[in-house]
Amino acid sequence: MARSEKGLDPKRQRTERLEARVTPEQKAQIEHAASLEGRSVTDFVLMAVRDAALRAIDEHQRLVLSVRDARLFVEALNAPPPLAPPIADLISKRGS
Repeated sequence: MARSEKGLDPKRQRTERLEARVTPEQKAQIEHAASLEGRSVTDFVLMAVRDAALRAIDEHQRLVLSVRDARLFVEALNAPPPLAPPIADLISKRGS
C-alpha cells in the first residue's frame, strides 16, 4: 500500500491530467524508484514534480526579493534620510 505523503490529500479528488512521453529506460527507472519507496508510479511522479515546482517557485521568489532588496538598499545609500540632530552634532564635533 502506498504511504500518504505530505501535500497529497488522499481525500481530494484528482480531476486534472498530466501526460509525458518517456523512453523505456526512463520508465523503468521511475518504476524502480517508486517501488523502492513503496509508492505507486503516479504518487512518485506527483511528489517529484510537485517538489521540483515548489523549489522553482521558492528560488524565483528569493531572486525577486533579492533584486528588489538590493535596489532598495542602493536607493537608501544614494538618498539617505537626514541625520537626527544629536547625531549630526556628534559628527560635526568629531570632525572639528
